[in-house]
Amino acid sequence: PPLAQFPVSAEQDRQEKRFRERRCGCNLSLVPATSRSENECTGAIERKKEKYRMAGRGGGVKRERGKYARQRWRSGGRRSGPYGRPEDPLDPVNASSSSIDSSSSSTSQSSTVPELPGFYYDPEKNRYFRLLPGNNNCNPLTKETIWQREMESKRLRLLEEDQQRKKVKTGQNSLSLHQKRQLGLLHSTSYCRRVHELKVNCMQRQKVEIQDPEFFDSPEASPFQMLLADKACEAVFTVNAANRGCCKYGIIMLDTLWNGRLQVDMCKNFSHTDRKINAACWASVTHPDSHLLLCFMGIADTPGSVGLLPASMFSSCSAGDPRMLCKVKIPMAWSCAWCLNPQVDRCFSTGLTRRVYVTNVMTGLLQTFSTESDVLAQQFATKTPVLYNGCRSGEIFSIDLRQHTKKGHSRKHVHFFHNSAVTSLKILQDENYVMAADMAGKIKLWDLRTRKCVKQYEGHNNQYAHLPLHVNEEAGLLLAVGQDCYTRIWSLQDGQLLRAIPSPYPTSKDSIPNVVFSSHLGGRRGVPGLLMAVKWDLFYFSYNTDI
Repeated sequence: PPLAQFPVSAEQDRQEKRFRERRCGCNLSLVPATSRSENECTGAIERKKEKYRMAGRGGGVKRERGKYARQRWRSGGRRSGPYGRPEDPLDPVNASSSSIDSSSSSTSQSSTVPELPGFYYDPEKNRYFRLLPGNNNCNPLTKETIWQREMESKRLRLLEEDQQRKKVKTGQNSLSLHQKRQLGLLHSTSYCRRVHELKVNCMQRQKVEIQDPEFFDSPEASPFQMLLADKACEAVFTVNAANRGCCKYGIIMLDTLWNGRLQVDMCKNFSHTDRKINAACWASVTHPDSHLLLCFMGIADTPGSVGLLPASMFSSCSAGDPRMLCKVKIPMAWSCAWCLNPQVDRCFSTGLTRRVYVTNVMTGLLQTFSTESDVLAQQFATKTPVLYNGCRSGEIFSIDLRQHTKKGHSRKHVHFFHNSAVTSLKILQDENYVMAADMAGKIKLWDLRTRKCVKQYEGHNNQYAHLPLHVNEEAGLLLAVGQDCYTRIWSLQDGQLLRAIPSPYPTSKDSIPNVVFSSHLGGRRGVPGLLMAVKWDLFYFSYNTDI
């Protein structure tokens, strides 16, 4: 006869109860008989978590042996799974399954699966897998690889959807939206958002050919690190990585982008440097966007510097050898900005560690302002000579260069705070609002008059990278590249996320895209579009205005 049919004495039942109390950590005499199995499993899971926490790693637990195991077998404690083995409450799979079986039938299995330290639960296979440290190259199952696998599957799915995306959605063209607005069926805010959404969703990726094989003599060693377009979007300043920690920089002309096929010309007079370029901006010295302001990082005993280079030095037909207009030796600079206000003419600022420098190019006059944190983002206002700064501490403050205060007094005109380090600042055209992004993935629109956040743009991904913002008020769009290599586009008016464009390459730290968006990409006769540089490739997304 089966073992379960043998009678069990009261002494054996008491011994088994004491054994379960020691293993599960709960008093079974105080637990009702109807819920005893569920509490036993819960206590076993908590006890196993504590053991993993004390041991510092996940590991198996030996099954009980001896007369207690035989008594448990005789008492009918059989496992309902395969192989007909007795059920072990310390097995993570059995523990989760027993808790699910004891709960109500309306409770789903995925919501009741506990999280065990050192184990990863695969919902597809419905079981736990052990996690090993990431430095074990032989182990393919780590938290990093799991995250990368999930992100890669999501990216491939979105790329497939983009390839199958229709140029015009049925029933949502601009004519039907205009008719609905005329009939009063759409509010003006909803109308603008849906028009932007329609145009953004119709953007298709196309590869751009770069007409300079000498610049990319070793393509795999020359990935793009920075794209910086001038105000007219006729030229783009680029920084590319080179071998042995060096970098090379030059200018891409966009006036040939529409000559029959998608191609751009790289200026042949590109430069090499063995120092990293931390920040850069266009400067208007003799005419708009005539120079480039570059912040070089110091190496070894060589201090950092800020240089003002004429843009003509990169031109293929430049006469002579144009020299650097200004060079200032400074500690490592995190950010820089050029002032366009005529009251403070030909001045630029650099954000350093707990300091701000404002330098006059013509006179060489240097003004120093002390801060409480590193200045990671800067921008000058155009109507007034006011400099806005974003700090590592999350503080955003302004400095009015017209004010003359006494020593020891603060010169901060306006200041408010983010919860994390501010990485980018953009002042809107009316100069009553400023857009700020931080390392917590938050993008906020601040009213400078009330010093309050009036709008927040959700969905940005950033944890520690120095990522810029791109605002185009003419098209009513906000763009930002996240640390997850997705380029997200929001409606500037109502803050709705319109589209998330995945990177053509797998997600990694070295494949974060650099983008430029303009309503006149390539000059006055250009068309709106998005220019994206990923690794050593250049892509173009057409923003069709005729939809």
